[in-house]
Amino acid sequence: MPKGSLTMAIIWMVVISLVLFWLPVAGPLLAGFVGGRTAGSVGRGLLAAILPSLILCLILLGAGTALTGMPIIGAIASISVFLVLVIQLFPLILGALIGGATV
Repeated sequence: MPKGSLTMAIIWMVVISLVLFWLPVAGPLLAGFVGGRTAGSVGRGLLAAILPSLILCLILLGAGTALTGMPIIGAIASISVFLVLVIQLFPLILGALIGGATV
């Protein structure tokens, strides 16, 4: 039976990232570490770090397309948000790797 909870890891990562938004690298790194330890393994920590970003981008793709009626606008909005999120994902993934490995 795997240790940890993927849902709680995602919640911890989101909450800590929002609270420590003013620390550009240390905030996501700490959030990833806590989330990786909560997830219980390296693979589940990585999944907890990447999954919310992908879901957000898919929601934005659907919402942008539905609100404008033009799929191109939805795709451009989704890609631009994904690129911004990728910048934050690097320290988050690194923290999740370290946190998942220390369990």
